[in-house]
Amino acid sequence: MELSGDHVAAPRERVWRFMLDPETLRQCLPGCERLDEVGPDEYEATMKIGVAMIRGTYQGRVKISDKQEPERYRMLVEGKGAAGQISGEGLLELDDEGGQTRVRYTGNANVRGTLARVGTRVMQPAAKMIVGQFFDCLSSKATDGRA
Repeated sequence: MELSGDHVAAPRERVWRFMLDPETLRQCLPGCERLDEVGPDEYEATMKIGVAMIRGTYQGRVKISDKQEPERYRMLVEGKGAAGQISGEGLLELDDEGGQTRVRYTGNANVRGTLARVGTRVMQPAAKMIVGQFFDCLSSKATDGRA
């Protein structure tokens, strides 16, 4: 499943800082119950997420790589729960547009198990909604300047 889109937020340096701050990420990731740093740019997470009628708790890892501050970084994600597993890779790019930041994201996710049987018709819109909620929260925090 492919995901892509963009979102406009506050000044780039602030957005960059907030997008790499574990506490801001924990607060803004929908359903995130725990996000612990386990190494440089590597986190373990617990999230409660529901897609269609499939709801569950998922354990996962997130690794940030290829950082080019404040322009881009790559994110590797893997997780599993009773309803299946997910793994993916994405690229986040931050473009300065006159004091505002356009965050562009592109990525691929591989979904297995019951989640995969739900199908892309349901998964794609659900993933877009979760990403949208994340960026709305991040934008609000970055505009306020508070984590």
